[in-house]
Amino acid sequence: MKVGSYSLIALSVCASLSVNAQEETKLKDVADIERIIVTGSRMQESINEVPASVSIINNQTITQDLLTSAELQTMLAIHVPGMAAANTGTNSNSGQTLRGRNALIMIDGVPQSTPLRNGKLGIRSLDPSVIERIEVIKGATSIYGNGAAGGIINYITKNANSEEALSGRVAISSNFSAVKFEDSAGRRLDLAIDGTLGKFDYVLSLVSDENGVIRDADGDALGLTYGLSNFKSDNIFTKLNYYVDNSRSFQFSYNYFEGQQDTDYIAVESNVNAGIKSHAIKNADNIEVPGDPQGPRGSHNAKLQYRDMDVFTNTDFTADAYWQKIENVFFYSSKFKDENLGLVGGQSMITSEKTGLRLNFNSVFDFDNIETTLIYGVDVLNDKTAQPLVDGRMWTPEMDMDNVAGYLQAKLIFAEYWVVKAGVRRESIEIGVADYSTLMICKTGKACTVPVSVSGGTLDYDATTYNIGLRYSNNEIFSPFISYSEGFDIANVGSLLRNAQFTELNKLDTEASIVKNSEIGFSSVYENVRFEMAAFYSTNNYGGNMIEDPLTGTYRLERAPQKIWGYEAAIDVTLTNTLDAGLSYSWLEGKNKESDTYLDGGSISPPKITFYANYQASEHLRLAMNYIGVQSRNRFEASEGKYSGRKGPVSSYNVVNASASYDMSDAMKLSVGIENLFNSDYYSHIAQSHTFSGWNIKGKGRTVNLGLAYNF
Repeated sequence: MKVGSYSLIALSVCASLSVNAQEETKLKDVADIERIIVTGSRMQESINEVPASVSIINNQTITQDLLTSAELQTMLAIHVPGMAAANTGTNSNSGQTLRGRNALIMIDGVPQSTPLRNGKLGIRSLDPSVIERIEVIKGATSIYGNGAAGGIINYITKNANSEEALSGRVAISSNFSAVKFEDSAGRRLDLAIDGTLGKFDYVLSLVSDENGVIRDADGDALGLTYGLSNFKSDNIFTKLNYYVDNSRSFQFSYNYFEGQQDTDYIAVESNVNAGIKSHAIKNADNIEVPGDPQGPRGSHNAKLQYRDMDVFTNTDFTADAYWQKIENVFFYSSKFKDENLGLVGGQSMITSEKTGLRLNFNSVFDFDNIETTLIYGVDVLNDKTAQPLVDGRMWTPEMDMDNVAGYLQAKLIFAEYWVVKAGVRRESIEIGVADYSTLMICKTGKACTVPVSVSGGTLDYDATTYNIGLRYSNNEIFSPFISYSEGFDIANVGSLLRNAQFTELNKLDTEASIVKNSEIGFSSVYENVRFEMAAFYSTNNYGGNMIEDPLTGTYRLERAPQKIWGYEAAIDVTLTNTLDAGLSYSWLEGKNKESDTYLDGGSISPPKITFYANYQASEHLRLAMNYIGVQSRNRFEASEGKYSGRKGPVSSYNVVNASASYDMSDAMKLSVGIENLFNSDYYSHIAQSHTFSGWNIKGKGRTVNLGLAYNF
């Protein structure tokens, strides 16, 4: 492995992103955990001292949203300004960008995304019932490595919250279409226990979730591409903590998630240009449908962690070793046909296995009356990613990546209220690829691609990225910040390899992209009102946009500089002791800087408005509602009456969700949630902008979720 000569690596291997946020019950008291964040800087700090845009989805919000739907994509879209709206009823987050770029998805700091071959399936990588909170950092950051061009979404899992030896919760629920009940009933079982035994505590969670047929506002079954109709998922989660003393602890956590779509409905596919929705019908004639069930066959996340809060003077030390493995199966496609092999199609899947080691040092001291914090360490990662077909053919060859990165971050607080943060990260990456041949792709009405034999080799990347930010925190009414940060992004190398038109790997244009993000904003708190606003401007020297080859219909990476800019605003109000509400607005735009043309719907989402309200109607009854409105976007002209790629026009739509919960006793709770309360008939912005066959699927129609929970 090529490491390079930088002294930061000698300081050793990088930190847990979650332990600081989770140790409040045992190692450190936190007065207001909802205003504490760790993802942005690898240390526990008040959100009011962070010179960047941050969104936190707390456990109460997650629990409330679960009464309506278990889809994490929808939760993030509603509660995170800058996060694009989701496709409801699907397993993919394709087109759901964060500020127009891909976000790095993590579970307790363990990466779930597969940036070497981004399949855009990482958002749904665990069940939301095991999440304590979600921290979202927006914009490129030099604190993390490859895959975080748009920011970071970190799922922080639950710790034991009981001092008893055994406590727990059992919840059952069923969801069904209120438009057409036939075959739509699903069921969900959620069992969780936790407890404390002396110096030891534990959490164990088992969730089994099975959907029926998901229907749109007309009562028709949704299309099956990435679909969640008849999708059964299982999640097993455990976390064990052992506290040696007041400053030292060990933690082991493991999460297993799998989900498969196995349905007796068959797809009726269309596209945007045909003006007919893609949907599904019951397979009454028992037609044999080729392919394996779609979805993750199994996602494993294991982490062993050691923490010493006083490893040496004024220094907190954390060491992580982790392992992550995933197999994600896509839909069956006739484009993989090969008459020479007697194959009429095929089905791809992304396989990825990551092993990593992290150490993080957090030293705090005063220097001439300036409160100073230094965060330093190293990230070491090996990532083996490929995209084979289920039948054994190789579409994207295995990429074996070794990544070592050293970093140093500094936080200075002077004159009590001025916060300055600055840092540097040095990245060194090697990707080994063996000899391989590209696959023949044959799309209907297009020429087949010509397979190419490619001599393998090694791809090398080295980069140094920086960040600096300033925040003034003395005045709650006006607390402004300004920041500049850079991120290192290898733009989907797997897509470049599978579409290779060269015979030697060293002829591949794989230069990494440095994403530069500038941001200015402020927060304001006055009595019962909190207001936040931020504007950003983001550039990169090599784009990550996929464009169509008109001859073959395949997609290749566009190697051109890009710029993305926009703004966000959010207001939260506590109206009374029983009523609170909030409103947000997000707008962004993007262009290819070289051609001065707009970026398509794969990157740029239309403006978004969200609203929520929570009302404690009585001691036992709680009501909640949320709203998401997506506005129109039309940037491209049709060619001969047809749109291509991700350039379809987007019309506006509105969706309202509502829920109610009633405490029947101290232990028993009854709930009802209604998704798409007014049965809005719409296509998501992703379904409208993406012109591919099978993608123009309508959103969920009115769907009811009934639940009963018992705590013991």
